[in-house]
Amino acid sequence: MDMIIDFPGGLRVDAHFGPYTIPTDQPPPYGAGSAATPFTTFLASIGTCAGIYVLSFCQQRGISTEGIRLVQRLEVNPMTGLISKVLLDIQLPPSFPEKYKSAVIRSADQCAVKKHFEHPPQFEIFTSVTPETEVDLNLELAAAD
Repeated sequence: MDMIIDFPGGLRVDAHFGPYTIPTDQPPPYGAGSAATPFTTFLASIGTCAGIYVLSFCQQRGISTEGIRLVQRLEVNPMTGLISKVLLDIQLPPSFPEKYKSAVIRSADQCAVKKHFEHPPQFEIFTSVTPETEVDLNLELAAAD
């Protein structure tokens, strides 16, 4: 899957894939604060990924999701400043069936984002030179006039 990352202005950095765009920005005074930061978006992917598994679990069993929410907490290593633990609290209403409590935890545990933490991919960062397109050439010619 290819994602196109571009720079629409200021400190905005957007990711495009398929019909979707995920905008990011930096908070003031650095950026305009028009969107979440890339790191916050990354962190949100953990909870929302677990959340879709919880939602699907409930829907498949006809369990109402009213009153259900996930609260994500982070523990940070004070020596490195990096996250050392992610805690996901699946908060359930009193009406949630007791027999499904451990199963709903197992469903959230299937989150693909979490699995990537357990088996992280290798990163390969490199440069390439893109050929100039006709549009790029026309813009350069127009600017020269």
